[in-house]
Amino acid sequence: MKRLAFFIALALLAVVVWRVAYRPATPADVFLGYVEGEILYIGPYETERVANLAVSAGAQVKKGDPLFTMSTTLLDRARDEASARIAQLEAQVENVQAAMNRPEQIAVLQAGLERAEAALKLSRADYDRQRKLYAEGHVAKAALDRAEMARTRDEASVKEARRQVEASRMASRSQEIEAAEANLKQARAQLDAMNIRIKRQSVLAPAEGVVQDVFFRPGEIVNAGQPVVALLPPENRKVRFYVSEPELPKISLGERMRVTCDGCADDLFGRVSYIASRQEYTPPVIFSDKERAKLVFKAEARLEGAARALPLGMPVAVRPAPEPTETAQ
Repeated sequence: MKRLAFFIALALLAVVVWRVAYRPATPADVFLGYVEGEILYIGPYETERVANLAVSAGAQVKKGDPLFTMSTTLLDRARDEASARIAQLEAQVENVQAAMNRPEQIAVLQAGLERAEAALKLSRADYDRQRKLYAEGHVAKAALDRAEMARTRDEASVKEARRQVEASRMASRSQEIEAAEANLKQARAQLDAMNIRIKRQSVLAPAEGVVQDVFFRPGEIVNAGQPVVALLPPENRKVRFYVSEPELPKISLGERMRVTCDGCADDLFGRVSYIASRQEYTPPVIFSDKERAKLVFKAEARLEGAARALPLGMPVAVRPAPEPTETAQ
């Protein structure tokens, strides 16, 4: 009987020692949470068909690596049309510039004016002579009419030649050139914009990270902005944890936190990057002084170094950690 009592006492002592040595950490020491990530959902700029997919789920990419390419068939056609229009406008500008106030052209027009004036001088003299002869009864009325028609015709020719000479010396030609050059400049800007749109169809990784998922495959139509690839940069991994109201003053933004989990290394750390300004209930309870410890605040800590390799969703525990000493650094 004494032997049985001895073993019972020994067993109770062992339980007490175990409870003291391995008792769970109190809320004052540890905050529970899980690993979360701010994922980048990357999609095309325009609605199109996926032409090529360069990555798969789990792939590690660097900034600037190709992710996927959208079809450019329609954009290529539009670019060809824009190029053809530029060639047409360039020829138009050259023609207008070639016709502007060239001395040899003005000389030709001036010579035409002089010929028209000489013809008018002769037709006027002929008309005066025919009118005098008609008055004396030496010619028929038809001869006078023909001379009057010739004079009228030559007067019109002189007016037209004079207008052509004046027009060649007017500033309106320079305005035509400015308008043609403006149209050409606009067409070139449209071609540049088209080239940018085509270049954007090849989507590159905006940051280093791991591809979390792929939502579309080659041949499928994707709307503008609809994600094709989900990418998680390492700096976007964080721990989301909850702090009770009484413990909230014990953490602050920028504070270093140690992260622990089953089977993880001991040197995992992060820094508090967010503390909610509004409290929430977990689980929901009715507010009372007695239940205030159940009011919690959501907080987040950005993972650093090796801690960024923790998988999403992993349960972890975090607690304040001292800053590393200069020797440790």
